[in-house]
Amino acid sequence: MAHQARILLVDDRAENLFALEAILSSLDQELVFVRSGEAAVEAAASSEFAVILLDVVMPGMDGFETAGQIKRRARTSDVPIIFLTAAGAEPELAFRGYAAGAVDYISKPFDPWVLRAKVSVFVNLYLKDRLVCDLTALLPAIEEAAAGLAGLSGAMAPATLADGLAQLDGAIAALRSRLGGLNVSSPSGISGAKG
Repeated sequence: MAHQARILLVDDRAENLFALEAILSSLDQELVFVRSGEAAVEAAASSEFAVILLDVVMPGMDGFETAGQIKRRARTSDVPIIFLTAAGAEPELAFRGYAAGAVDYISKPFDPWVLRAKVSVFVNLYLKDRLVCDLTALLPAIEEAAAGLAGLSGAMAPATLADGLAQLDGAIAALRSRLGGLNVSSPSGISGAKG
């Protein structure tokens, strides 16, 4: 199970990507940087992301078109997209962003604490979803071990009982490992939050 989420950062300007890295690095997640809409579509198709931060105004494929292509693919249709833009907060631009599938539309300059908190929410949701998937995958092994133990009678050989218990212990240890390995905090637990 992954204990880190990937966050895709899309902006054609390197200084904006550096600023996003400075804002989000404290979340201790894997930040993936791309500098074009085409590269963002390719990255989203080849990796799984918890959230995508997407600039609107870029040469070539703009943010709206990029979001549309990402959202049209079955594998990436549910990935949350947050638009970050210096293009302005005109209602028609925000509407285009939401129509393209964005969960938020934030105008620059923005409050870095607010952005980090919003990204943190999506990272936490993603990691918890992955945990549920992992635990669901473990369930058949645990059920099989429990059924094997339930079928044992007093006449069973101690070695058979020991094998069944070892199998159940292994499944329980894997479950504990996955539960214990997930270090997800609530958005209010972000270190360095303004107070």
